[in-house]
Amino acid sequence: MTNLVLAEQNGSVLEVVLNRPEKKNSLTLAMYQQATDFLRAATEDKSINVVILRGAGSSFSAGNDIMDFVASADNPDAIQIIIDFLHTLASFPKPVVAAVQGNAVGIGTTMLLHCDLVVAGEDLRCQMPFIKLGLVPEGGSTLLFPAMLGHRVAFELMVEGVPFDANKAERLGVINQIVPNENLLVQARSRAEMLSTLPQNSVTTSKQLMKKEYLQQLHRVMDEEGKLFYESLFSAEAKEAFTAFLQGKTK
Repeated sequence: MTNLVLAEQNGSVLEVVLNRPEKKNSLTLAMYQQATDFLRAATEDKSINVVILRGAGSSFSAGNDIMDFVASADNPDAIQIIIDFLHTLASFPKPVVAAVQGNAVGIGTTMLLHCDLVVAGEDLRCQMPFIKLGLVPEGGSTLLFPAMLGHRVAFELMVEGVPFDANKAERLGVINQIVPNENLLVQARSRAEMLSTLPQNSVTTSKQLMKKEYLQQLHRVMDEEGKLFYESLFSAEAKEAFTAFLQGKTK
């Protein structure tokens, strides 16, 4: 069976790769767990200075795998697996460089908020359709997006679920840089390699200082979002929305 998350180390840079390109890297619970394990191991591994997070194929991530989600909806551990991944990514002490392209849907967008640098291909398309699925936003996005963008823009993106492209993502500060898709990995690796050569204690201390004032609040918000997300899975709205989504997929 193909590993759905890969970890490839080159020098002091570790690439964590979502490896389900035929499904646009939609995330299953097993993938969340594998990614969490890789990040936790990288935290302790002194040979790793920087992590690149990327998706195989033409998309970064189409979000949660709805079929896997529906099958796991009555398992309370399912939500905790996702929340553990988000906590681990948010608290990761070393720089995380994301290389994103194609679809970045739901958590495919919100996880970018916890990366330190985001390099995007020209065809990036972000969307957070939580409300359309009868759910609520996750990943600390209800704290971070309003703080970054103001309430009205955050409401438009998270409640109306308006999609936005790479140019808008750059204007909003969600990504750092847009490059042609064929240069995406080259540029992300170049920036990661540069970070890996800096004095590492200074890098990690600086990242800690930049995040420490809001990190405790962020973890609390992620827990609250996760609880409400889990509760919303059982709502009539979510069941109706999921049914419509799955019927649309089979047509």
